[in-house]
Amino acid sequence: MRLHPARRALWLTPVTVALATCRVSAPPPPIQVPVPSTAAEAPTGFDDQSNGAVDDSIHQADQEAFDEVEEIADGLGPLYNAQACRECHQNPTSGGASQISELRVGHLGPDGRFRNADIPIARGNVVISGRTLVNDRAICPNAAFPDSEIQERVPDTETIRTTRASLNLLGDGLVEAVADETLIEIARAQRRTTRGTIRGQALYVPILEAPGETRIGRFGWKDQHASLLSFSADAYLNEMGITSRLLPDEVTTLCNTAPEPNNTTDADGLADIDRFARFLRATKAPARDTVLAATPAARRGSELFDAIGCATCHVRTLVTVAAGTALNGGTDTIPPALGEKTFHPFGDFLLHNVGTGDGIVMAMPEHYGPTVYKVVWKEFSIDSVGRTRNKVRTAPLWGVRLRPRLMHDGASLTLRDAIVRHRGEAIGVSNRFRKLTQSDQEAIIAFLKSL
Repeated sequence: MRLHPARRALWLTPVTVALATCRVSAPPPPIQVPVPSTAAEAPTGFDDQSNGAVDDSIHQADQEAFDEVEEIADGLGPLYNAQACRECHQNPTSGGASQISELRVGHLGPDGRFRNADIPIARGNVVISGRTLVNDRAICPNAAFPDSEIQERVPDTETIRTTRASLNLLGDGLVEAVADETLIEIARAQRRTTRGTIRGQALYVPILEAPGETRIGRFGWKDQHASLLSFSADAYLNEMGITSRLLPDEVTTLCNTAPEPNNTTDADGLADIDRFARFLRATKAPARDTVLAATPAARRGSELFDAIGCATCHVRTLVTVAAGTALNGGTDTIPPALGEKTFHPFGDFLLHNVGTGDGIVMAMPEHYGPTVYKVVWKEFSIDSVGRTRNKVRTAPLWGVRLRPRLMHDGASLTLRDAIVRHRGEAIGVSNRFRKLTQSDQEAIIAFLKSL
């Protein structure tokens, strides 16, 4: 994909707050995306009501599908982590984040490059490969297969190990509706204003429902998906073991009795993955704590957040494309409820090395199916995927006050811990925070607690 030569550049605001106590490198300016005068604010809230993309009755029916507990007869497993989408996305309501984390592992080959894990099951007779995810649960042994042994366990050979926290999905219909060019321009502006110190990676990834087509990834810790339908099919297979038309192959056929694909269309012509995607597209963005946001400390912290450089990656405001715009290889069209809406994720949805990378490279067969290499995907580069090993997606900060475990692995338990843990591209920002007075540090934390 080539950018149109007339594409508008991002506007950059000057830093307006002096940091007399910070004798470190000058902070980069916050990045601001141009907001059309016709753009309206996207609705926010945790009320389980639709954002207008569908009516509330449809939204509630889709939420019921999202919340449904899957059984073996539905196709659950044979390997899985959860029995419902809501199990991992529930705080404070369906679609939010949660305390659930997943396990990912791998190893380095003789050439020093990352290799996907090889996990033996069935007493070593079968090896699960092409994935980094280790499923915590299995459907057997059971009454039908009393002597089967398929539980995955990490072998000593898989020396790269990490956990990843479940993500907030509320408001992701807005994220899906952001133009590729917006994310690309943010990455360019980061490089330009920091002389390459901060350099977000915009990664083209396959759209499963449009073979051969790609977009800039924005969902998942490695930005492995750009489409909510693709994301839903991935999670259904890899987290619950349920196959669909987009990913019809089981991880293992041992103990499996349900016909493939498990997930088929209903009387309305919709499969569960269609309902999941429609539910997410209609969710409202996370709402702020308006009481705390109005306090002097939080207002001061908001200024300092920009002044020390946090907003270079935690971009405050993004804008969706116009209603009627075709997305995801022409398979989706933006409805009026999502068209030209401003929203405030405090994230750039790009990949960065901030010194906390998990060492894992995205496993393409896991996320796109075993036939991924048989399709020629526009703009998709295996070398670009390889460069993501020590990078993770910037964590959007909307709703961060509702998360007691922070960063990609959930290992940071306070906001202060998370800030000072930043290294790599964010070392300058972290150092500037450390140089602030205690009251100014507390102001930034008060601001974050309002998000």
